[in-house]
Amino acid sequence: MDASLTGAGAGAGVEETGRGGGAGYGSPRPDQRHRGGDVSEEDQAAAPTPPARRRIPVWQESLLLLGLAIVLALIVKTFLVQAFYIPSGSMEPGLEINDRILVQKVSYWGSGSPERGDIVVFEDPGAWLSAAEASGPTNLLTDAMSRIGLYPTGGHLVKRVIGVAGDTIECCDEQGRLLVNGEPLDSSGFTLNDDECDGPMLSTCEWDAGPVPDGMVFVMGDHRDDSADSSYRLRCGGRKGEACDDSDAFVPVELVVGKVFARVWPASRFDLLERPDAFEALED
Repeated sequence: MDASLTGAGAGAGVEETGRGGGAGYGSPRPDQRHRGGDVSEEDQAAAPTPPARRRIPVWQESLLLLGLAIVLALIVKTFLVQAFYIPSGSMEPGLEINDRILVQKVSYWGSGSPERGDIVVFEDPGAWLSAAEASGPTNLLTDAMSRIGLYPTGGHLVKRVIGVAGDTIECCDEQGRLLVNGEPLDSSGFTLNDDECDGPMLSTCEWDAGPVPDGMVFVMGDHRDDSADSSYRLRCGGRKGEACDDSDAFVPVELVVGKVFARVWPASRFDLLERPDAFEALED
């Protein structure tokens, strides 16, 4: 086999040289001079032009971007942060009417739960709001505004957590302070009308609640005498030492949307909100 392959190769070489007409060994034929080298102008002109890339119309591109923005906003709102609008003065002085706040949901993921001192937004646990207060957006515009905190969402309240599972809350000591598990809560740094009795909308300062059931919290507004909160839901006889019916006074943790962490509008009132130091003294 080796001889056959060699002979074929030798014959091919001689034939190629003879056809070159003395041009020299290995010189290309005229019709081969542009093969593998630069492309001639004729070849360039004959080459097919690639089709132009089709561009998406502006209106379709705008709709696509809008759709992506809406999806992203819904993801953020559902799992991370949601904006709310303050429609009442029940949380003054910290939160005033028309303030816009941001609520983060990360703290309560998994085993996390509200702590004493947290300001929380929660769904109405049952007739805490009037029909007018509970009504949400009525059209597409107000619905869109509610999603970014420019219009009341309806059906939500904002209060401060005073007691968690196992806590007892009592009003009040000689200085008008709430007692949580028997310890006085100095709320002078974050409440309005703190010099008055902490029985916001009751006819008596003598009330108590708890122990708070598992999975529940006891909440109050910082504007003590203008907040329909847990203490307002107590049914008390008004006589000293008489127990109150607190069956409707607690908020299920599962209804808590999240913790308020920032006041973002008006810009002049922007602030990051933290739990008051007074609650540190109540830690177990």
